[in-house]
Amino acid sequence: MFDAALKDAQARVQACFDAELARFEGVIGEAMRYTTTGGKRLRGFLVLEGARLHGVDPGDADKVAVAIEAIHAYSLVHDDLPCMDDDDLRRGHPTVHVKWDEATAVLTGDALQTFAFEVLGELIAPLRVRLALISSLAKASGAQGMVLGQALDIAAESAETPLTLEEITRLQAGKTGALIEWSGMAGAVLGEADREPLRQYAQSLGLAFQIADDILDIEGDAAKAGKRLQKDEEAGKATFVSLLGLDGAKARAKELVAQAEAALEPYGDDAANLKAAARFVITRDM
Repeated sequence: MFDAALKDAQARVQACFDAELARFEGVIGEAMRYTTTGGKRLRGFLVLEGARLHGVDPGDADKVAVAIEAIHAYSLVHDDLPCMDDDDLRRGHPTVHVKWDEATAVLTGDALQTFAFEVLGELIAPLRVRLALISSLAKASGAQGMVLGQALDIAAESAETPLTLEEITRLQAGKTGALIEWSGMAGAVLGEADREPLRQYAQSLGLAFQIADDILDIEGDAAKAGKRLQKDEEAGKATFVSLLGLDGAKARAKELVAQAEAALEPYGDDAANLKAAARFVITRDM
């Protein structure tokens, strides 16, 4: 059931991207389409499932899913740059600055970011809903969310002492968790419903996702991951694995999954796919 729902979400998000990005021309349009093709689409899936729980119009749900996936894609394009993580592979393909050049990568990321807000502004939802989505996404992706997490991560590379568990949890709550939390709550925002159950779910899910990433960086298969692994260990960076140990990190991830599932109890069996998604994030191999 979950596998089918995830594949359906991937197909819906890709179809919406294909339709929405067709109007962009030149190298930037080409690069935008290149970097938004493929991927797990977990954030888009969370949007679509949350929207389904609240009876939201599928057309609006698809566009909101595309908006968050565009922000995620922009973050990856910039994160891969030489001035950031300096990666040459993403999803098994050359990163944008490798396929084109650094300037194209910067501009492609910029274009994807602004495109996300353009899409949200075009929703058929009431103005108050559109404004709530736009303002909350700006906060989640900006200097109080993802950008803050990225800045803390860069600062940690030159710090004299490794980050503590509390510090790395705060870092990842911004870098990875903020967009996942927004994705989880977006369906409730669209449906003008109580966001708290999905917020609690998504917070636990986001942290479990990052811990799983740290575990994969040690145990994963680079061919399946489609990117270089063990970078953090080579750089001597603090991770959940380095701080908790491999077994401790796995145990903590399982605890977080249990918390995520518990937060969904108000939805009963209707939240089965979201519960399965929480289990998926710590068992995936990429």
